[in-house]
Amino acid sequence: MGVLQALKEAGMEPDIVAGCSMGALVGGAFAAGWLDDLEKWAVTITRRDIVRFLDLDITTGGLIDGTRIMEFLQGFKGDFLIEDLDKPYIAIASELYTGRELWLREGSIFTAIRASVSIPGFLRPYKRNGKWLLDGGLTNPVPVSACRALGADIIIAVNPNASNFSTLRLQGVEKKHRSVPGKNGDRDSYAVVLDRLLETVPTGVKARISSLTPGFLKPDAPDTLGYGDVVSTSIDIMTDQIMRNRLAGDPPDIMLAPKVGHIGTLEFNRAEEAIEEGRRIVQQALPELKNLIG
Repeated sequence: MGVLQALKEAGMEPDIVAGCSMGALVGGAFAAGWLDDLEKWAVTITRRDIVRFLDLDITTGGLIDGTRIMEFLQGFKGDFLIEDLDKPYIAIASELYTGRELWLREGSIFTAIRASVSIPGFLRPYKRNGKWLLDGGLTNPVPVSACRALGADIIIAVNPNASNFSTLRLQGVEKKHRSVPGKNGDRDSYAVVLDRLLETVPTGVKARISSLTPGFLKPDAPDTLGYGDVVSTSIDIMTDQIMRNRLAGDPPDIMLAPKVGHIGTLEFNRAEEAIEEGRRIVQQALPELKNLIG
């Protein structure tokens, strides 16, 4: 969000957009013309809000079903057809059984976004047009090729995973960040999130899981690992390798790399921090951007 807003303020508003995972949501909001509204909502999110949106269903291929948050977003602005958007837009997804990269460029924007954000291990795969789809980052994490296909002459890419490996390497920094209360004074621990995730699980099973995984999402002790850390960082390692291979033959004109590795996968309550980092890297790159665009 911060990158797109800062580019627009600098008179460099993109004509087209392509994205995967969270980039599909933010890019879709931008293409549909309601990024400002999404930002206003995002900076108010607390941990309690996150808990309210979590709908555990471990029988469908993921921890979280994802229906609640998508229903909220659809009610937030209503659905749109991709082909009717103000700007050309592509959401990237990956087909589960074939491993193929899919470019979602028509039909409901929200089903395209839901498919693209299906992070393995977190959100269940999404069935669209008879195909089970996963996160687009598994096949094309920084979709330069999609932008070129849409006719882009100059491509500004954003790699939010650039510093994510620090999540596990710098446990002291991570712990320090977790100790800071949210904007609204929210001090909920991740134990509350775990309780919410397991609310539909039988009591005996819930107690067993809780005892085995006290740091399920993020551990309190600096020498232990949480489920969220391991899954998200493992995916980051994989997507980083895919990105390097993809961009070696088709690089963007400029790559922006926000430092957001200390923000966890489910820490949406830290949106304001991430948005400001996006704005910062655009300001830092403005001389190069102006020279590039002329």
